[in-house]
Amino acid sequence: MSGDFLDSNIFVYLFDDADQRKHHISREVVGRALDERSATISFQVVQETLNVITGKLRVPVRPSDAREFLVVTLASLWKVQPDLALYERALELRQRYGFSFYDSLIIAAAIEAGCDRLLSEDLQHGQRIESLVIEDPFRE
Repeated sequence: MSGDFLDSNIFVYLFDDADQRKHHISREVVGRALDERSATISFQVVQETLNVITGKLRVPVRPSDAREFLVVTLASLWKVQPDLALYERALELRQRYGFSFYDSLIIAAAIEAGCDRLLSEDLQHGQRIESLVIEDPFRE
């Protein structure tokens, strides 16, 4: 498979409209991903997204709305599950590149899914890791 791997911050901006530009970009990215079935997420993205939108936002999402978002949006893109090989790959990436463990786990999931791009504002824009390129969709 090729395509994009979406980090949790892409989904969080769907619910946080304090930055209208990022909110609009997130809507475009997620809308295209759902329409074209061209993106992937992992269990970690699901967990991080639900944690932030239900508890860390200025106005948290109601549990019923979070559940609907989980079922309709996140589950549609969720393709990477945890296993021993994924954790081993994350540890290797952490040692080789110096990322945090959780960033390494996101990168390992994107590579495992065969994605070409990892869309995230939390990592270095333009960095190539094996066949994966990190892109910040919010970069001006």
